[in-house]
Amino acid sequence: MLTAGNHLLASSFVLYFPCSKLSKRPTFTFLTSPTLRSSMDGPKKPTRRRSSYGSSRKSVLKKTFKQEQVTFTAPVSDDPVVAIIGGGMSGLLCALQLEKRGVRSTVFDTGIHGLGGRMGTRSIDEMVFDHAAQFFTVSNSVFRELVDEWSQKGLVRQSQGVIGELEAGGHFFPFLSSPPRYIAVNGMRTLADSLLSQSSLIEVVRPCWISSIEPYNGMWHLSENGKHRGQFDATVIAHNGKCANRLLSSSGLPLIARQMKRLDLSSIWALLAAFEEPLPLPGKTVAPFEGAFVKGIDSVSWMGNNTQKLSNSQNVGPPHCWTFFSTASFGKRNKVPQENIPSATAEKVKQLMFAGVENALGLETGSLKKPIYTRVQLWGAALPTNTPGIPCIFDPLGRTGICGDWLLGSSLEAAAISGLSLANHIADFLKSGGLRPDEFSVGLHKDFHPLQGHDIGQFPGLESNKDICEAEFAFVKAISLTKLHFPCCFDVRLSINSLNGNDTCVWNLLASLPIAVS
Repeated sequence: MLTAGNHLLASSFVLYFPCSKLSKRPTFTFLTSPTLRSSMDGPKKPTRRRSSYGSSRKSVLKKTFKQEQVTFTAPVSDDPVVAIIGGGMSGLLCALQLEKRGVRSTVFDTGIHGLGGRMGTRSIDEMVFDHAAQFFTVSNSVFRELVDEWSQKGLVRQSQGVIGELEAGGHFFPFLSSPPRYIAVNGMRTLADSLLSQSSLIEVVRPCWISSIEPYNGMWHLSENGKHRGQFDATVIAHNGKCANRLLSSSGLPLIARQMKRLDLSSIWALLAAFEEPLPLPGKTVAPFEGAFVKGIDSVSWMGNNTQKLSNSQNVGPPHCWTFFSTASFGKRNKVPQENIPSATAEKVKQLMFAGVENALGLETGSLKKPIYTRVQLWGAALPTNTPGIPCIFDPLGRTGICGDWLLGSSLEAAAISGLSLANHIADFLKSGGLRPDEFSVGLHKDFHPLQGHDIGQFPGLESNKDICEAEFAFVKAISLTKLHFPCCFDVRLSINSLNGNDTCVWNLLASLPIAVS
């Protein structure tokens, strides 16, 4: 007889049922039981059913919490292969690190135009828009080594443009001292597409939408709408949102699924717009900015000049290509199925966001020049609003892990660290033969906490300098009232510059005052 204190491992995996209200202790059941799907039955044959789009959160949760736990017991194969579902930063770096550890992997990604996930770039003729991640900063030493390597290969470079905060009415406050900001040289997606260019142990399958993962005979079998996509020793879930939740809801991984369901995600609208002429400078700003975090306007939280950012020369455009992002609250109120955005909603969002841009720049309503190109896109699962604060999650019984930025924050750096951490954890697990699962359980019961950051993500080390700018304005204005001549103003500029490391804000302030500047 099989009891809770006596495991009979007669096949490649057993099924464990969590304690229920009707049972005081766990119950184990032989796989040969006619009431359960046996490991020898093979993956279920596909059946025609209606689309699950629109399934309620309650119904998915019900399936998630009732499913049985898959427990693999057979030793790991001599040449294991890992399936990675998701080709964003975390999935790609997970694959690369597994390769460094001598482990083969296959990356499945839904991208039609390329890899990258939130490292998305859209190119139309000579127009280029980063329509997701705008830039990234570096605070982690491991990630810094990677970025230095990418820089040496010419994949990324530091952005030298000015960014800051833009308040309604055209009040711009540059960030005076900030960590280096990095961008991909030809758009964020080019970095993603280049990462695997010289790999030998990584296969990429795209576009591919994995719809089912099923255990059979000690392996995970993946399929796409009934089409078999291979068998694997371990799986990595490197994406999130409703698709990941549905994939996990009947996978036999209740603990993994439960953690994924605890994740809350914001919704953000992106508006891409190209103009024949540069946008007007806000207020009395004398130098164009590359990007601005917009404050106090519901329909816009960020505006970024892609043309200026990606150009290596001072003379940029036309066209002048801008990316505008809404706030999370605006995205939530105007959320629709992102796969099929109604034209009326798209037009409404576009008009409201353009009105927000006018307000931010201090322009009269309706005065913004008509763009030569526009496109709106909804990121329905844009950024995490809570996090467990751990690098990765791994279920050794089901040989499945999760990586992604949301486990640590909402930045490309967080995504990279998560992918690297999970790869090392899986490599160590596979090296052990999978025979000591208790030593490798990570994050399956970790609590979540709220996540702070901008509406478009976190940028470690990037701080607002509004208070500093306002203090400098008051200081320079006081000097101007004493009617000092330009040489003195020049001395003041140098003094302030020596304190803050950047004179852009000071020059903008001097330009607004009745003093001589040259």
